[in-house]
Amino acid sequence: MPTVAVKLYSVFFKFLLKHRLQNRIQTPTEESDSFGITSRPDESLASPNPSFTDGVATKDIHIDSNLSLSVRIFLPESALLNPEPNSKPKRKLEPKGRETTSSPRVNTRRNSYGPSVAPVKEEVRRNSVGGGDAEGLNLNLNLTSGGGYGGYGGYGGYSPTIDDRKRKLPVMVQFHGGGWVSGSNDSVANDYFCRRIAKLCDAVVVAVGYRLAPESRYPAAFEDGFKVLSWLGKQANLAECSKSLGIKKLDGGHRHIVDSFGASMVEPWLAAHGNLSRCVLLGVSCGANIANYVAQKAVETGKLLDPVKVVAQILMYPFFVGSVPTHSEIKLANSYFYDKAMCMLAWKLFLPEKEFSLDHPAANPLVPGHGPPLKQMPPTLTVVAEHDWMRDRAIAYSEELRKVNVDAPVLEYKDAVHEFATLDVLLRSPQAQVCAEDIAIWVKKYISLRGHEFSY
Repeated sequence: MPTVAVKLYSVFFKFLLKHRLQNRIQTPTEESDSFGITSRPDESLASPNPSFTDGVATKDIHIDSNLSLSVRIFLPESALLNPEPNSKPKRKLEPKGRETTSSPRVNTRRNSYGPSVAPVKEEVRRNSVGGGDAEGLNLNLNLTSGGGYGGYGGYGGYSPTIDDRKRKLPVMVQFHGGGWVSGSNDSVANDYFCRRIAKLCDAVVVAVGYRLAPESRYPAAFEDGFKVLSWLGKQANLAECSKSLGIKKLDGGHRHIVDSFGASMVEPWLAAHGNLSRCVLLGVSCGANIANYVAQKAVETGKLLDPVKVVAQILMYPFFVGSVPTHSEIKLANSYFYDKAMCMLAWKLFLPEKEFSLDHPAANPLVPGHGPPLKQMPPTLTVVAEHDWMRDRAIAYSEELRKVNVDAPVLEYKDAVHEFATLDVLLRSPQAQVCAEDIAIWVKKYISLRGHEFSY
């Protein structure tokens, strides 16, 4: 059974969330601007940390001037290691006078999440939003030699050089949970989780701040998810143009040409360290619904997304539902954190009133006739919790994928509750670290440069 702390926090969480949902249902939402919002005023946010002081640097970017859509990039310090052919990255040397241990790699991974760091100044956060200017990108490749910790353009954080000598890490696009109406990509809980995933998976994590309901109902969040994937593709293409035109010292005329190609919009962290041909989608709760939709759209779009290639997706306790109740929906209807009655309120706030149905394609992925055939879906890892009423429907979706030969394992965690791995900053559950490690083991089959060097 869950611990006493989990039970107490669940009661408090459900009381607050139910109060918020009922208030929003009782207060009719005015016809709002499509710009939308991505976080609530009462959300506890973590400031970006651009300097690797805890092993992962983060940076916030507002990527659409017409929407509130934003991303937070999590860059692990391992990205600074230069690749060596036919060898594994060398371990970072400890300063003189400090003894190093020869403990196994597993122990290192289990202790991989370091202590939290002090928040950076607010002015740094404001300067971190946006792509920076052309001088910040520095097409002459003369920023900080070797990709060090220099400041540029008032940002004050890590500033990479755009060249081919840096490690190219896979990119994981993460969608947070919150029942469509709450949560944030830069919340304390989501920040903690994404840092852990970035370290264990050795990947650049792009956490998406999609628009929330009821200010922005379906399909706003789904569209935002695919816009981020399209934005990543543009980043790669613009970076390639910038590199090819700016590899030599440019005169004023050529500088103007490069700027017209969009050099000022290139995000150097992604251009220097992201390998978008190894892209993984990771969705949490309702974010898993978004991830699954984005995977479907990626299949339908095909080569038009190049060089972005979705090689796998991870669905963590997906927010699936349907008109015919499953065994877990009946037995665990009053489960921890998100009970079924509360989730129905969330769906009413998310779906347009005229389209409300528990078999809506956003709610039930097994409704026939929506999206591409299941056999075309990417490999899908599903994470479920024992005490979660949504468990059985997630398992059923995974079973349907396996029937058409898609690699779709299910990881079920005993004594775990909905959001157990992504609220670990509060719950401190022993299963959370194990779950993150299990995800890293499975996903490395698809993001490793040397193929299936990891087995599950």
